[in-house]
Amino acid sequence: MKLKFNNKKITGILNILPSREVQFEDNIDNYNFSRAQSMKLKLIMGYDKRRIVKEETVSDLCICGFNYLFQKGVLKKDDLDALILVTQSPDYFMPPTSHVIHGALGLKQDMVCMDINQGCSGYVIGLNQAFQLLNQEEINKVALLNADTLSKKVSPKDRNNNPQIGDGASITIIEKDQKESTIYGTVKVEGKGADVLIIPAGGYKTPSTAETSLMKEDDAGNVRSLDHLMMKGDEVFNFVQREIPTMVEELLAEANTEKSEVDYFMFHQPNKFMLKKLADKMKVAYQKMPNNIVERFGNSSGVSIPTTIAFNIGEKLEKESFSICLAGFGVGLSWASILLRLGPLDFCEIIDYK
Repeated sequence: MKLKFNNKKITGILNILPSREVQFEDNIDNYNFSRAQSMKLKLIMGYDKRRIVKEETVSDLCICGFNYLFQKGVLKKDDLDALILVTQSPDYFMPPTSHVIHGALGLKQDMVCMDINQGCSGYVIGLNQAFQLLNQEEINKVALLNADTLSKKVSPKDRNNNPQIGDGASITIIEKDQKESTIYGTVKVEGKGADVLIIPAGGYKTPSTAETSLMKEDDAGNVRSLDHLMMKGDEVFNFVQREIPTMVEELLAEANTEKSEVDYFMFHQPNKFMLKKLADKMKVAYQKMPNNIVERFGNSSGVSIPTTIAFNIGEKLEKESFSICLAGFGVGLSWASILLRLGPLDFCEIIDYK
């Protein structure tokens, strides 16, 4: 599906990361593989360090970020007209975690507040929702929160998933643009691939029980239960290489923009290997498609996109503007992209949770 938004802009990006840092070698003896095999995996996939929560939840990370922005004076509570939270690790089944955050911050009653259940493409899908809300006369400033703490749902004995999963949150401020501007977007879904990335138990379809918590070894030597994240890595890889280049080509064609005119391709980062292969297929230089987030912070689902932006060009974006293509892809299966002009921003940084 093609999307187009006029006169909307991002004015700030803040990323909040847990302070707890875990090294790849910290868990290497948990895996049912030789150390040599695991170290080879580290080299190929680009694993090293990742940030994971202790007891913090999604609301904790987001509240910390908001308080930082309020204290810094770059955001005022009463200016917010809508709050969107994109997450797949909510504090509760009910109430919505966005309402928990709203109450803790003491925000005004006259505003829109919602949760969206999306993963790897969630940041881009959340931006689409924010742009649509800004079409309303009384909505002038939207806070998009993208946050996940999925490390709690990964088996420590799963060599495929445990080394890569990180936690984190982001707050992105979106406003109406007084200047003429156009943002192009695409959204695609293939629900038949829903079992490619899944936590089989824990919902109402298959409630968690003593039986679902039993750890079992799969054919590849990974040990996990039905309560843990499961991923068919080869199918995810093939899906990304097959669908993402075509999606981006369609997006650029709709925007009448050449690939060379795009300054950066800031994509979701599952791991370094997949991003390099994707860049190669798209014939995009690695410098224009950064792949350095998982090795430093881990794969925090859709949050990896704003983290990539802030880590690589955060300081520049506070002074300059760039043509940027964003893309998220994964769980669902879903994939989405946006082409926009980003910057100068009021803020674009990464902080540690305190």
